[in-house]
Amino acid sequence: MDFEFNEDQRAIAEMAGSLMRDYCTDERLREWDLSGEPYMQGLWAGCVETGLHALAIAESAGGSGLGMTELMQVLDAQGGALAQVPLWRHQLAAATLAEFGGAAAAPWVERAAAGECLLTLGLDGLHNVRGIELLAHPQADGWQLQGRVSALPLAEQSAAALVLAKVQGQPRLVRVELDDPGISKTSGVMTHGEAHADLQFNGVRLDNRQLLPEAALDWLAPRTIAALAALQLGVSAEQVRRTVAYVSERQQFDRSIGSFQAVQMTMADTHVQLEVLRSTLWQLCYRLDAGLPSPSEALATAFLACEAGHRIGHAAQHVHGGIGVDLTYPIHRFLYWSRALSSALGGSSVILERLGDWLSDNDSLGWKYDLEEHQAL
Repeated sequence: MDFEFNEDQRAIAEMAGSLMRDYCTDERLREWDLSGEPYMQGLWAGCVETGLHALAIAESAGGSGLGMTELMQVLDAQGGALAQVPLWRHQLAAATLAEFGGAAAAPWVERAAAGECLLTLGLDGLHNVRGIELLAHPQADGWQLQGRVSALPLAEQSAAALVLAKVQGQPRLVRVELDDPGISKTSGVMTHGEAHADLQFNGVRLDNRQLLPEAALDWLAPRTIAALAALQLGVSAEQVRRTVAYVSERQQFDRSIGSFQAVQMTMADTHVQLEVLRSTLWQLCYRLDAGLPSPSEALATAFLACEAGHRIGHAAQHVHGGIGVDLTYPIHRFLYWSRALSSALGGSSVILERLGDWLSDNDSLGWKYDLEEHQAL
C-alpha cells in the first residue's frame, strides 16, 4: 500500500510552503506584531492569486474541489510560517454552505471562491464553559436570534459567518450577515495576534434558509479539528526545527548544549510527540476524504494536538533558557500560537472528557460481539 502523497499534493505543499516562508520572515513578523493589522492582507492577496484560498471549495462554485488532505498540507505550511491569514475558516465556511446551504447560500460560496469577500466561523460554544449563548426563537416566517457569540475570528473583517445557535434545545449552524444592524461588536485580539470580536445579537431575524440542517454541524466539526491540528503540526514542527538548530550552536562548558544527554532526551520526546500527531492527523484526513465516520478519530487528534502544542512548546522554551522569553527573539511566537490553537480546540481536559463520553456510549469500537452466534464479527 502506498502512503505517499501524489504529485499534485506535493506540488500544492511546495507552493504553499514557498509562499508562506518568503512572506513571513522573522523581520516581517516583528513588523506585523506592531502593525495592529487584523491579518496579513498582502499574504492573503497572494493566497487568492494562487488559489490557496479556495482549495476545499466545490469546483461548481469556482473552487478547486479538493479535500482535507490537500488543505492539511497548506495549513501545515501556514503554521510553520506563523502566517496570519484566514485560510481554513474561510474555506470550510464556504464548503459547508456549498454542501448544506442550498440555493440561498450559493452567491456567498461563489463570492468566497472568487476572493471577493471573507467568510468566518465559530464553534467555540461546543466546548467552552458557557456553552452556546445564542438562542434562536421561532417566528412566523423564520427565526429571531438573541444572545452572544464570543471571540469570533475576524468578525469585523468578514462579510458573513457560520455560528452556533440553540434551536429548540439543539446546537445548529446558522448563517448570519455580519453587517446586520442588530449585531453589535466588541473588538479584541488573541495572544498570537489574530483579530476577534464578541458579538451581541439583539433580535436579529433569519429566514428558514439561513438555518442549516443538523448534518451540517456533524460534517463541519471534525474538519475544524483537522484544520486546527494541521496548523499545530506546522507550528510544532518548525518549533522543533529551530530548537534543534539552537542547541546545536549554543555553547556551554566548551561544547554545544545539544550534546548534553538531558537536552537530547528532551528533543527526542518532542520528535515522538510530533510524529504521533502527524500520523493521527493524516489518518483523520484520510477518513474525512473517504467519507468515513470519524468522531473518535477527530477527538483523539484534537487531544494530541493540544498535548503536542503544550509539551513541545514548553520544552522549546525551557531549552532556549532566558533567550526564549526575549521578545526580540522569534521562538516565543510559536508558544503564543500553540496556546491560541489549544484554546480553539477546547483544551486537553475538555477534549479527553468528550472522548471518554463518546467511548462510554460506543464500547464496541473496532469490535462487535454477536451474543446469539457467540462469535466476533
